[in-house]
Amino acid sequence: MFEEFMGIPAHPLVLHAAVVFVPLLALLTVGYAFVPPIRPHTRWVLGLLAVGAPLSALLAKLSGDAFFERMRSANRVTPEFLPKLEAHQEFGDFTLWASIGLAIVALALVRFVAPRPAATNADARPADTSTDARPGRALTVALQVLSLVAAAVAVYYVIRTGDSGAMAVWEGQ
Repeated sequence: MFEEFMGIPAHPLVLHAAVVFVPLLALLTVGYAFVPPIRPHTRWVLGLLAVGAPLSALLAKLSGDAFFERMRSANRVTPEFLPKLEAHQEFGDFTLWASIGLAIVALALVRFVAPRPAATNADARPADTSTDARPGRALTVALQVLSLVAAAVAVYYVIRTGDSGAMAVWEGQ
Protein backbone atom coordinates (compact mmCIF):
# COMPACT_ATOMS: atom_id res chain seq x y z
CA MET A 1 0.00 0.00 0.00
CA PHE A 2 2.79 2.46 0.86
CA GLU A 3 5.26 1.12 -1.66
CA GLU A 4 4.74 3.15 -4.84
CA PHE A 5 3.04 6.22 -6.18
CA MET A 6 2.69 6.36 -9.95
CA GLY A 7 5.60 3.96 -10.38
CA ILE A 8 7.93 5.92 -8.09
CA PRO A 9 8.90 4.61 -4.65
CA ALA A 10 6.65 6.45 -2.21
CA HIS A 11 9.25 6.88 0.51
CA PRO A 12 11.31 9.63 -1.17
CA LEU A 13 8.08 11.49 -1.89
CA VAL A 14 6.40 11.09 1.50
CA LEU A 15 9.38 11.71 3.73
CA HIS A 16 9.54 15.36 2.74
CA ALA A 17 6.25 16.02 4.52
CA ALA A 18 7.77 14.78 7.78
CA VAL A 19 10.95 16.77 7.14
CA VAL A 20 8.83 19.93 6.91
CA PHE A 21 5.96 19.30 9.34
CA VAL A 22 7.85 17.91 12.35
CA PRO A 23 10.31 20.86 12.64
CA LEU A 24 7.46 23.26 11.91
CA LEU A 25 5.48 21.68 14.74
CA ALA A 26 8.53 22.03 17.00
CA LEU A 27 8.99 25.70 16.13
CA LEU A 28 5.33 26.57 16.53
CA THR A 29 5.01 24.62 19.79
CA VAL A 30 7.90 26.53 21.35
CA GLY A 31 6.56 29.81 19.97
CA TYR A 32 3.10 29.11 21.35
CA ALA A 33 4.56 28.20 24.73
CA PHE A 34 6.77 31.27 25.11
CA VAL A 35 5.17 34.05 23.03
CA PRO A 36 1.65 34.70 24.34
CA PRO A 37 0.71 37.30 21.68
CA ILE A 38 0.85 34.69 18.91
CA ARG A 39 -1.44 32.23 20.70
CA PRO A 40 -4.78 33.53 19.39
CA HIS A 41 -3.44 33.50 15.83
CA THR A 42 -1.75 30.09 15.87
CA ARG A 43 -3.96 27.96 18.08
CA TRP A 44 -5.76 26.10 15.27
CA VAL A 45 -2.62 25.83 13.16
CA LEU A 46 -0.79 24.25 16.08
CA GLY A 47 -3.67 21.83 16.65
CA LEU A 48 -3.67 20.80 12.98
CA LEU A 49 0.11 20.42 12.90
CA ALA A 50 -0.08 18.31 16.08
CA VAL A 51 -2.15 15.84 14.07
CA GLY A 52 -0.42 16.23 10.69
CA ALA A 53 3.23 16.00 11.76
CA PRO A 54 3.02 12.59 13.48
CA LEU A 55 0.83 11.36 10.63
CA SER A 56 3.47 12.41 8.10
CA ALA A 57 6.16 10.71 10.21
CA LEU A 58 4.05 7.55 10.30
CA LEU A 59 3.56 7.60 6.52
CA ALA A 60 7.29 8.12 6.01
CA LYS A 61 8.04 5.18 8.28
CA LEU A 62 5.51 2.87 6.63
CA SER A 63 6.63 3.79 3.13
CA GLY A 64 10.27 3.34 4.18
CA ASP A 65 9.55 -0.10 5.59
CA ALA A 66 7.77 -1.06 2.37
CA PHE A 67 10.66 0.27 0.28
CA PHE A 68 13.18 -1.63 2.38
CA GLU A 69 11.25 -4.88 2.02
CA ARG A 70 10.96 -4.33 -1.72
CA MET A 71 14.71 -3.80 -2.04
CA ARG A 72 15.45 -6.78 0.21
CA SER A 73 13.12 -9.12 -1.71
CA ALA A 74 14.79 -8.07 -4.97
CA ASN A 75 18.22 -8.90 -3.44
CA ARG A 76 19.33 -5.29 -3.84
CA VAL A 77 20.57 -4.95 -0.26
CA THR A 78 24.07 -6.26 0.36
CA PRO A 79 24.99 -7.63 3.80
CA GLU A 80 27.54 -4.84 4.26
CA PHE A 81 24.89 -2.20 3.57
CA LEU A 82 22.20 -3.72 5.81
CA PRO A 83 23.41 -2.15 9.11
CA LYS A 84 23.17 1.35 7.60
CA LEU A 85 19.60 0.76 6.51
CA GLU A 86 18.64 -0.74 9.85
CA ALA A 87 20.15 2.25 11.65
CA HIS A 88 18.13 4.54 9.39
CA GLN A 89 14.98 2.55 10.20
CA GLU A 90 15.69 2.82 13.91
CA PHE A 91 16.10 6.59 13.67
CA GLY A 92 12.81 6.70 11.76
CA ASP A 93 11.11 4.83 14.60
CA PHE A 94 12.50 7.32 17.12
CA THR A 95 11.35 10.21 14.92
CA LEU A 96 7.83 8.83 14.90
CA TRP A 97 7.71 8.48 18.69
CA ALA A 98 9.34 11.89 19.22
CA SER A 99 6.81 13.55 16.93
CA ILE A 100 3.95 11.86 18.80
CA GLY A 101 5.37 13.11 22.10
CA LEU A 102 5.74 16.62 20.70
CA ALA A 103 2.17 16.50 19.40
CA ILE A 104 0.89 15.55 22.86
CA VAL A 105 2.72 18.50 24.40
CA ALA A 106 1.41 20.82 21.68
CA LEU A 107 -2.17 19.68 22.24
CA ALA A 108 -1.74 20.11 25.99
CA LEU A 109 -0.55 23.66 25.37
CA VAL A 110 -3.55 24.38 23.17
CA ARG A 111 -5.88 22.93 25.79
CA PHE A 112 -4.42 24.32 28.99
CA VAL A 113 -2.54 27.47 27.96
CA ALA A 114 -5.07 28.73 25.45
CA PRO A 115 -5.65 32.46 25.37
CA ARG A 116 -8.75 33.43 27.27
CA PRO A 117 -10.46 36.75 26.56
CA ALA A 118 -10.94 38.95 29.57
CA ALA A 119 -14.50 38.75 30.84
CA THR A 120 -16.21 42.03 31.55
CA ASN A 121 -19.25 42.91 33.59
CA ALA A 122 -22.00 45.38 32.71
CA ASP A 123 -19.93 48.36 33.92
CA ALA A 124 -17.20 47.56 31.36
CA ARG A 125 -14.76 46.80 34.15
CA PRO A 126 -12.76 43.58 34.20
CA ALA A 127 -14.66 40.85 35.96
CA ASP A 128 -13.37 39.06 39.01
CA THR A 129 -10.59 36.76 37.81
CA SER A 130 -10.33 34.77 41.01
CA THR A 131 -12.69 32.15 39.56
CA ASP A 132 -11.06 32.19 36.13
CA ALA A 133 -10.16 28.75 34.80
CA ARG A 134 -6.64 29.72 33.79
CA PRO A 135 -3.94 27.16 34.44
CA GLY A 136 -1.63 27.59 37.34
CA ARG A 137 1.80 29.04 36.81
CA ALA A 138 3.37 25.65 37.59
CA LEU A 139 1.43 23.95 34.78
CA THR A 140 2.40 26.66 32.30
CA VAL A 141 6.08 26.42 33.24
CA ALA A 142 5.99 22.62 33.09
CA LEU A 143 4.46 22.71 29.61
CA GLN A 144 7.02 25.30 28.50
CA VAL A 145 9.88 23.08 29.65
CA LEU A 146 8.28 20.02 28.07
CA SER A 147 7.80 21.92 24.82
CA LEU A 148 11.50 22.78 24.68
CA VAL A 149 12.58 19.23 25.43
CA ALA A 150 10.08 17.58 23.08
CA ALA A 151 10.88 20.02 20.27
CA ALA A 152 14.63 19.49 20.64
CA VAL A 153 14.27 15.69 20.66
CA ALA A 154 11.95 15.67 17.64
CA VAL A 155 14.18 17.95 15.57
CA TYR A 156 17.26 15.98 16.59
CA TYR A 157 15.74 12.72 15.36
CA VAL A 158 14.45 14.26 12.14
CA ILE A 159 17.99 15.44 11.41
CA ARG A 160 19.58 12.11 12.38
CA THR A 161 17.06 10.14 10.33
CA GLY A 162 17.49 12.36 7.31
CA ASP A 163 21.26 12.32 7.57
CA SER A 164 21.45 8.53 7.89
CA GLY A 165 19.08 8.12 4.93
CA ALA A 166 21.00 10.58 2.79
CA MET A 167 24.31 8.95 3.66
CA ALA A 168 22.85 5.55 2.74
CA VAL A 169 21.69 6.88 -0.62
CA TRP A 170 24.87 8.73 -1.48
CA GLU A 171 27.25 6.02 -0.29
CA GLY A 172 25.23 3.41 -2.16
CA GLN A 173 25.62 -0.31 -1.83
